Amino acid sequence: MDDNSAGEAAKDVILLIGCGLRKYREYLLAGAAATHPVWLFTDDEPDWQTPCLSGHTVVDLTDRDAVLTAARELAGRVTVRGVLSWDETLIVTTAHVAEALGLPGAGVDGVEGCRDKYRSRRLLTKAGIDQPRYAWVDTAEEALAAAEEIGYPVVVKPRGMGASIGVVLAADAGEVAEAFRTADESSRIGAVSYRGGALVEEYLRGPEISVDAAVVDGEYHPMFVARKQVGLFPYFEEIGHHVAADDPLRTDPELLAMLRAAHRAIGYGSGITHTEVKLTSRGPVIVEINGRLGGDLIPRLGQLATGIDPARAAVRAALGQRPDFTDTEHRTVGIRFGYPPEDCVVRSVTPPAAAEGLLAAEAMAGPGTELRLPPNGYLARHSYVIVAGADPAQTAARLDAAAALVVLDRQPLTEPVPA
Repeated sequence: MDDNSAGEAAKDVILLIGCGLRKYREYLLAGAAATHPVWLFTDDEPDWQTPCLSGHTVVDLTDRDAVLTAARELAGRVTVRGVLSWDETLIVTTAHVAEALGLPGAGVDGVEGCRDKYRSRRLLTKAGIDQPRYAWVDTAEEALAAAEEIGYPVVVKPRGMGASIGVVLAADAGEVAEAFRTADESSRIGAVSYRGGALVEEYLRGPEISVDAAVVDGEYHPMFVARKQVGLFPYFEEIGHHVAADDPLRTDPELLAMLRAAHRAIGYGSGITHTEVKLTSRGPVIVEINGRLGGDLIPRLGQLATGIDPARAAVRAALGQRPDFTDTEHRTVGIRFGYPPEDCVVRSVTPPAAAEGLLAAEAMAGPGTELRLPPNGYLARHSYVIVAGADPAQTAARLDAAAALVVLDRQPLTEPVPA
């Protein structure tokens, strides 16, 4: 373990556990640092993060005991006001740190109610909140029996992964065994507690949304709603999202009542959540609750569309303070991720320099990167574009146009790759 303090600014800090990739998380770190001095726990020496930090500790983030020891030592030297993480794999450890230091937090049980999808299903069903029919299975044979009982198509998913990794739609009995294999194998690259087996669930028909919110002392405060675009079926890769400041679902009584009841059911105390919901013919049904800010730059879209700063909200929730959610922007903002048409090696990616409504365009894969589509790989993204529009229809058209301007030079993986 290695500590580094930037001096007097580090006397009163909020502890951030893990940071993530610069392309996805730099805006959050900057926003957090503008709200309160930040001390970072990190696996490696900081680089681009340094200007935003009051101090840092290098510690093995996969070793919960080591993180807890480092947190107690830090709290003995500076005043730690709160603790947060926006990394899915670290939110349980973060809850343990908050508990150990007596700080506001979601609570270990509350975070496990998010992280463990099987536990979440059981708690929400017990609370009378509409859920898809589901079963936990340990073998392909059990998966087939569950699917026959639930009825086709079914969704087969791992217990504790994120970003739709390992989630497969099985249309009939012939596809269930392969879907189980994909879900089971993908679970084995994640946290030890959630490895092996799969959930088999009723396929919910309808559009999918996500809601990022702050929870303070169990009180639920929605920030913004994102509409999701899913592709690469039978897998569920998230290929785009858009957020509209005037989306009526931000204030929809039925949806908000369900979300409040769901967070009470899992016992979530204080923090940020990202809840995915299907809008079905029988009403909104929860796909999953995540104990963190959304990925895929969704919080950035929300910030650009509404003016609400998600990092400031996350810090205030970690301090046990109610955030201010006053809109200062009023537009629609969307993102589209570029995927290759086949498994390939990237030669180059050239995003557009200009397009109608373009706010950002970035390459996500450098020369030599192998991109493998599901089930051979996940999140095989080579680029993204972000655009703004007056409404969702205009934004979607601008996303199509901007995405079409990305140039991907690639070599199919079926061809020999030069040494």
